[in-house]
Amino acid sequence: MKIVVLNGPNLNMLGIREKNIYGSETYEDLVKLIEMTAEENAIEVEVYQSNHEGALVDRIQQAYFDGTKGIVINPAAYTHTSVAILDALKAVNLPTVEVHLSDVSQREDFRQISYAGKACVKTIMGKGFLGYKEAMLFLFEKFNGKGE
Repeated sequence: MKIVVLNGPNLNMLGIREKNIYGSETYEDLVKLIEMTAEENAIEVEVYQSNHEGALVDRIQQAYFDGTKGIVINPAAYTHTSVAILDALKAVNLPTVEVHLSDVSQREDFRQISYAGKACVKTIMGKGFLGYKEAMLFLFEKFNGKGE
């Protein structure tokens, strides 16, 4: 099965930005965990990061045509602003899990709205990098008859 893991703006700066919130592990460390999880579970995975909303929308739309079975997405700041990402997720109608490294429910007021989450089957937050692993395994189990 193929999963696409999409990461939004500034996630490429992990390990540099706001270490008190996001920790000191780097984006490369995150990609390694995702790839290791995929290898251990016979999941084909593509990891994609962009700071550009339109590029994320394009990759979501591409998923419809390239055999992708599920999406893991951390829209980052676009979580709270992007109707375009919401509409793209609704258009492709692929099972999608929203992931956030921090517990956004405990952060600033403006972070309490998730547009992308309205098109997701599950949201995982506050588990750091392990949230990505949980999301991937959730989709894997969903397609192997063990999911919710």
